[in-house]
Amino acid sequence: MSAWELSAEHESFRMVVRDFAESELGPHVAEWDEKHHFPVEAEQAMGDLGLFGLVFPLEWGGSGGDFASLCVAIEEIGRVDQSMGITLSAGVGLGANPLFQFGTDDQRNRWLPDLVAGRALGAFGLTEPDCGSDAGAIRTRARLDGDEWVIDGSKAFITNSGTPITSIVTVTARTDAGISAFVIPAGTPGLVVEPPYRKLGWHASDTHALTLAECRVPVDHLLGDPGEGFHNFLRILDDGRIAISALAIGCARACLDLSVEYAKTRMAFGGPIGRNQAIAFALADLSISIENARNLTYKAAWLKSEGRPIASAAAMAKLYSSEAAVSATRVATQVFGGAGFIEESPVARFYRDAKILEIGEGTSEIQRLVLARALGLPVG
Repeated sequence: MSAWELSAEHESFRMVVRDFAESELGPHVAEWDEKHHFPVEAEQAMGDLGLFGLVFPLEWGGSGGDFASLCVAIEEIGRVDQSMGITLSAGVGLGANPLFQFGTDDQRNRWLPDLVAGRALGAFGLTEPDCGSDAGAIRTRARLDGDEWVIDGSKAFITNSGTPITSIVTVTARTDAGISAFVIPAGTPGLVVEPPYRKLGWHASDTHALTLAECRVPVDHLLGDPGEGFHNFLRILDDGRIAISALAIGCARACLDLSVEYAKTRMAFGGPIGRNQAIAFALADLSISIENARNLTYKAAWLKSEGRPIASAAAMAKLYSSEAAVSATRVATQVFGGAGFIEESPVARFYRDAKILEIGEGTSEIQRLVLARALGLPVG
């Protein structure tokens, strides 16, 4: 048995989350997608189930679970709705985790309990309009003015940044000490949440640009040590890559499940289309890629829980799983034929949702760069 094989408890938990996702999210997903609606009530129902607190200690309202438990939850939520899957992934990994990892006790006491309970959401502002993969080139600046930090700049593509229950946005900014991180409460003067993006997919997920204009926060809103913001958030992104990998597995599994059922019931040329080797073999190959993705993902989650290095494992999992998910949506749409090109078909939604998996939390190219450097290659 592999060290990272999921336990019976993990699988029991999986069924709890699957039942919740299918009964509480499934009937509404198409409507949320069509209307670009962020369902606060669904997010809070996930909070009531304890999903936002899985990896946090009991003292902060969490359940003290391992990282694999979070991946199971994201996978099962993402199998039904990728938008709610990324809401959970970002809410835990980019909203609450930086505060838990690098915050002071005062900062944790103020914001963490609501984030862990799902009563509030946090966001993480790293990406900028002219700074994506080159995250070290950020232009947002912060300067001390008496007992306040004054922050000016802009951030782009920030998940969970403009919901009715967003409580904080953590942003990185250049200071005299280097790149530092700051907690900015929602509603702070000078923090402007721009209109939501019109996105290809993830229609029920909340995503905005942010503008910071003379945005002032108290000096104690510095998160972590001065100049350590960039280094700290690289660690956060490693965790996030494993979570995105789990989300990708959910997408690929949904496509396989839908395609197998359709191939059994869609009749053509006198029988179900699943008897044709072209379709049967394509779905067999898809099942292999999902198994490989799961092995990579849950191995990385196990390494994380064991406190071992995860940078390469997270990059492998995220790279393989995200590209497998994109391929899965293409296969599923082909199996469904014309029906897969119609928005009423869920495979059309998964097709739109999948592409961002190869971009967010580090593009596929960045994952390959991480892995090439780990091999000792002198790549730039």
